[in-house]
Amino acid sequence: MTITAVIVLYAVCWFMTLFIVLPLRLTTQNDVGQVIPGTCPSAPVEARIGRKFLWTTAIATAIWAALCAVILSGVLTLADIDFFHRM
Repeated sequence: MTITAVIVLYAVCWFMTLFIVLPLRLTTQNDVGQVIPGTCPSAPVEARIGRKFLWTTAIATAIWAALCAVILSGVLTLADIDFFHRM
C-alpha cells in the first residue's frame, strides 16, 4: 500500500463520514421559527461545523485504521472480491 493510496483512502473515509455527520443534530431556521428574510428556511441556525469536523476526524480515523488493518493483513485480497473472475 503506497503513501498515495493511504492518503486517498483517508480522504475518502473522511468525506464520506462528513456527509453522514453533517445533518446530525441540525436545527434549521424553519424549526426555530425565525426565518431571516432573504435566506432559505432550511438554513442552519447554528452549524457547529468545528465540532462536526472533530467528530468526523475521529470517526474517519477509526474506519480508516480498520480498513488499513484489513488491507495490510491480507485477510481480504482482490481475488476474494473478484466475483466475475476477471483477475
